[in-house]
Amino acid sequence: LAVMRLTKPTLFTNIPVTCEERDLPGNLFNQLMKDDPSTVKGAETLMLGEMLTLPQNFGNIFLGETFSSYISVHNDSNQVVKDILVKADLQTSSQRLNLSASSAAVAELKPDCCIDDVIHHEVKEIGTHILVCAVSYTTQTGEKMYFRKFFKFQVLKPLDVKTKFYNAETDEVFLEAQIQNITTSPMFMEKVSLEPSMMYNVAELNTVDTAGESESTFGARTYLQPMDTRQYLYCLKPKQEFAEKAGVIKGVTVIGKLDIVWKTNLGERGRLQTSQLQRMAPGYGDVRLSLETIPDTVNLEEPFDITCKITNCSERTMDLVLEMCNTNSIHWCGVSGRQLGKLHPSSSLHLALTLLSSVQGLQSVSGLRLTDTFLKRTYEYDDIAQVCVVSSEVKQS
Repeated sequence: LAVMRLTKPTLFTNIPVTCEERDLPGNLFNQLMKDDPSTVKGAETLMLGEMLTLPQNFGNIFLGETFSSYISVHNDSNQVVKDILVKADLQTSSQRLNLSASSAAVAELKPDCCIDDVIHHEVKEIGTHILVCAVSYTTQTGEKMYFRKFFKFQVLKPLDVKTKFYNAETDEVFLEAQIQNITTSPMFMEKVSLEPSMMYNVAELNTVDTAGESESTFGARTYLQPMDTRQYLYCLKPKQEFAEKAGVIKGVTVIGKLDIVWKTNLGERGRLQTSQLQRMAPGYGDVRLSLETIPDTVNLEEPFDITCKITNCSERTMDLVLEMCNTNSIHWCGVSGRQLGKLHPSSSLHLALTLLSSVQGLQSVSGLRLTDTFLKRTYEYDDIAQVCVVSSEVKQS
């Protein structure tokens, strides 16, 4: 019984040895490199050669890759054996998988003949794997024989994936995925996508539009060198049917999962899919105030309008009163202490407000107070947003 791993060949690498023409060897080293059949013509100083070399060892197996093995049973005797059954199982820390292509026995095997089988398995666990190959057969005298061999190998982790979440005021969630290549060879990142949960739509922020065409922010060749890290950014927006229900989105922690596809060496493909990514759900308290519209830049001492959205995140009905408190730079226009009426659980109302700034620069919109008359509880909202205040243009006569 012979068991061999099937891997693709690798490109031959040579170490270039050069020197300047004024050195003692002169042009000898450069000429030797040009005459070397393994080098790339015109680029002899590159380590990458034009020849392929067969694998010299078992090599590394990484999570997400496909493990392929060639199994051969050869009859070394001078007798015909019958009812040969070859079975290949893969034992992991959690399960035992049958990898045999066929479970039927071969009727007979003549001397110096062999039975060949190729098995494939997509590796989905890290750690120790044991390939168990068992052979059973019957001799000419009718005696049943059985033997097996064990082949142990380790499955390594190819990528290190870290995630960060940023919760925006508009119910949007920004996901930053940091992907690091922890193998010893470069990878071609074929696809890195986010499959959102049922409550969200996702927008990739890893491309830019150039002359009407979408181009990756990482360039045309998305290679990831060993130990290099790359950041991918995604924006998740709640679907319309869920965005209107403040209580539902507030409790959502499952965002989705990352699907990563890469290629190594000569096109060997690997794929990883993370488990469901979870974020820490933001706590909005009983009443949430968010800004729907606000200008980026306003003129000094000139009124400007903003639109606020007030959402009842509690499980009780509120009767709200709005108070507007001036700060050193922000002055509210309108009547303070007005009634907003009753607001039922998970419902919202939009509020148009006018204010002006008396100080230039980046100013913070602050000073809103909401009071629930039922419980006599006041909610304070400061540093809601920032606005840039510039001097108004002087009209030329």
